[in-house]
Amino acid sequence: MGNKQTIFTAQQLDAYQDNPFRQRIAEVFSEDGEGNMTLDDFLDMFSVLSEMAPRDLKAYYAFKIYDFNNDDFICKSDLEKTLNKLTRNELTEDEVKMVCEKVIDEADLDNDGRLSLEDFQHMINRAPDFLSTFHIRI
Repeated sequence: MGNKQTIFTAQQLDAYQDNPFRQRIAEVFSEDGEGNMTLDDFLDMFSVLSEMAPRDLKAYYAFKIYDFNNDDFICKSDLEKTLNKLTRNELTEDEVKMVCEKVIDEADLDNDGRLSLEDFQHMINRAPDFLSTFHIRI
């Protein structure tokens, strides 16, 4: 019982520092939206990113992280930014465009050319590895 001290390994710290979404994650979880996190913001982030957090909660925050323009939809521009961050800008412009169009074609349930939270959650439910990848191990 009592206070449990958490010690991060060098590998865990390197993994966070190497995360291409680290700034965006901080922005989404910070109350001010600028990435300036309070202790409560930090604890909320770790709660959502824990292995025990429910799929719907993880999907909601993943959606917010990928919604770069904060309009409550993931549009082509948001997908392009996401893909470029994931691939570290290694794809050509045509490859990025093709992947983004494919994602929208397959995940856009109401055919409005963008992904709503509902569209995104439906897509995540079809991705069995989502829960095992959207977390931080402590």
